[in-house]
Amino acid sequence: MPTALPGWRNSVDNPLLARNDFDRDDAKATHSRSRLPAENDKEATPTTEPFAYTPLSVRCKFRLFRTSTYSPYTFLSAGFQATWAQAMGQWPHYGGGIQGWAKRLGATLADTESRRFIQGFALSTILHQDPRYFPSRKRSLISRAWYATTRVVVTRSDRGDNIFNSSEFLGALFTSSLQNAYYPRHDRNVGETMNRFGGALSSDAIGDLLREFTPDMKRLFRKHAPKKIQEIEDKLPIPPEDKP
Repeated sequence: MPTALPGWRNSVDNPLLARNDFDRDDAKATHSRSRLPAENDKEATPTTEPFAYTPLSVRCKFRLFRTSTYSPYTFLSAGFQATWAQAMGQWPHYGGGIQGWAKRLGATLADTESRRFIQGFALSTILHQDPRYFPSRKRSLISRAWYATTRVVVTRSDRGDNIFNSSEFLGALFTSSLQNAYYPRHDRNVGETMNRFGGALSSDAIGDLLREFTPDMKRLFRKHAPKKIQEIEDKLPIPPEDKP
């Protein structure tokens, strides 16, 4: 069964473009990516210097969920997944044509939005956990990759401590079970539910890898991009923090 594209957490669906703007008082606390002090430097390499942790309030967590809900990337990602699922013959009980595609689109949107609310807001609030991804401050490639892939198991509490990511596991399990309410009858069984649960965890692990290394890829592309491409990029309405 198809699973949501990686990177839904603490962001819009596209993990490469995930940013949200909030009021000035909440800006530091609610930035969908925890900005590191080194990111304003030229090289912006990971460091081991300590930095102050600012927790998210309940209001900020809800605003993070709400902002990503109506993001255009949410619908673009859902449309892509629905198209891919139909092309690959997934969810055959939905049928083909526009009607079948619309059913796949609705199911995909329901998957994404329900998990964002259950895991990213409700459980993170109840369990006092931070739904954001915090980039590694290590230098080696292997260490950073290991750090990123283990964020599905380890997260931060609202006090800034590393703890077991119970909101991730419970959110994936609850959402996978909820999908039995609207998936085709053929897919409503324990085996399929656990397959979706495992797929959700692996999808988030891949998404965290993208979050970790995307800034490096953006800087590399920016460094070697033709001047004409750089001029076009400078003219685009991209927030400063999203530019390489």
